[in-house]
Amino acid sequence: MAPGGAAARERLTLYDTTLRDGAQTTGVDFSLADKRAIAAMLDELGLDYVEGGYPGANRIDTEFFAQRPRLRAARFAAFGMVKRAGRSVENDPGLAALFAADADTITFVAKSWDYHVRVALGVTLDENLDAVRQSVAAALARGREAMLDCEHFFDGYKANPAYALAVVEAALEAGARWAVLCDTNGGTLPHEVERIVGEVARRFPGERIGVHAHNDTEQAVANSLAAVRAGARQIQGALNGLGERCGNANLTSLIPTLLLKPDYAERFDVSVPREKLPGLVKISHTLDELLNRAPNRHAPYVGASAFATKAGIHASALAKEPRTYEHVPPELVGNKRRLLVSDQAGKSNVLAELERIGVHIDKEDPRVGRLLDEVKQKEAQGYAYEGADASFALLARRALGEVPTYFEVERFRVDVERRHNAQGDLVTVSEAVVKLVVDGVTMISAAEGEGPVNALDLALRKDLGRYQNFIEDLELVDYRVRVFQGGTDAVTRVLVEFRDGSGETWSTVGVSANIIDASFQALTDAINYKLLKSDA
Repeated sequence: MAPGGAAARERLTLYDTTLRDGAQTTGVDFSLADKRAIAAMLDELGLDYVEGGYPGANRIDTEFFAQRPRLRAARFAAFGMVKRAGRSVENDPGLAALFAADADTITFVAKSWDYHVRVALGVTLDENLDAVRQSVAAALARGREAMLDCEHFFDGYKANPAYALAVVEAALEAGARWAVLCDTNGGTLPHEVERIVGEVARRFPGERIGVHAHNDTEQAVANSLAAVRAGARQIQGALNGLGERCGNANLTSLIPTLLLKPDYAERFDVSVPREKLPGLVKISHTLDELLNRAPNRHAPYVGASAFATKAGIHASALAKEPRTYEHVPPELVGNKRRLLVSDQAGKSNVLAELERIGVHIDKEDPRVGRLLDEVKQKEAQGYAYEGADASFALLARRALGEVPTYFEVERFRVDVERRHNAQGDLVTVSEAVVKLVVDGVTMISAAEGEGPVNALDLALRKDLGRYQNFIEDLELVDYRVRVFQGGTDAVTRVLVEFRDGSGETWSTVGVSANIIDASFQALTDAINYKLLKSDA
């Protein structure tokens, strides 16, 4: 018992496989620099294990282990198969690559479903067990920690529990630190995981049992927590739920759950200190940025919509007491509360959003009602301000007379031409011309770009006279289009996201039957917002 009579908390180990299993995500290709940056980020967060990849399987992973990253606390793990049947440990090229890797831990993978052993490997059940024993023993003989990922464990246990358990036993008796039960196909349900892990933990010590869940039924996080309740003491997962097919258990969701939910926080200690949680949003978004993809707005804990409220009645309650609609305070994970302004909003939403952007106004001021009416009118035309905070800020401040006229657009033109270039290749060229008035001076700028919107963006930001220095650090990071209300003559909504040199991001919206016009509206809003926030 701990001092004061409270039960001592058990240690729960966190193993990250972002750099190995996460690399199997469709569209994800880590460079060597990416791997180094992500490994450092995971180590700084406080993970127990960082799995670097599969040495010998590809050039980047092999180079990564040849010059391992300097990790402060995390153990660096190399992943690979147990030895092949019919080969000795000394003559197996896969084991040679693993043992040559500069890693603290060797994470072997072996079949634990008898059907796979016979059909996929074409070996006997005893030969598979022998490969597990010999591989683990060889790693230990070379001074490495060893663990075994028991592939297809849950399906194997359902089919032949005695053999699935024999694989776990072979690994642990040979000296493996962990035997990890893998839901490789991702089809096992939480109640099944809890039952099966409980049966395993009655035979083997729970502090040597882990779980590796895939998300094919959207339950990898739930399955991981079910395994912990049943006795497993290691969780494998990946940042942002990266992984093969539908992904792995999402550590970005699991870590705050383990630290903030009393059922786990009061029972377990994890290596990630609670004071690191406010950096979780940044870590999640940094990974997305490295992968050149937009963050999932609806991701639990870290998404932009995770603590966003749209309905007016909810917003009114939130303004009185945030706990009415928030399961944890958003600041604990580095997120923020957002009361969205939309056609479903009430005055509470508008007042809360005005407060957030620094506009202080009496709730009885008639301009609040007029602003709400304008928002609803705009959204009836197709605008969506819940995803365009900067456009709302401009709309609100204009209603209060707080936005100067930095520049006026007299006209713009975009040409798209398909032609043969000087080398004889058929290419499509986009050129934009924008005519602006700044401080009474007419300016005409032209630019070519990778498509009409890029050309228009470049031309618009080419020369803003005395305001040019304020927009030099602007970067367009996301561009989204939604078409609604009909067919080829439909209304188009464009959302753009910009970032400046400080790292701050903001989104703007444009709506028109013409996609170029909608894009131009969003672009001009983005520039006006930058000038406004810079006190230009």
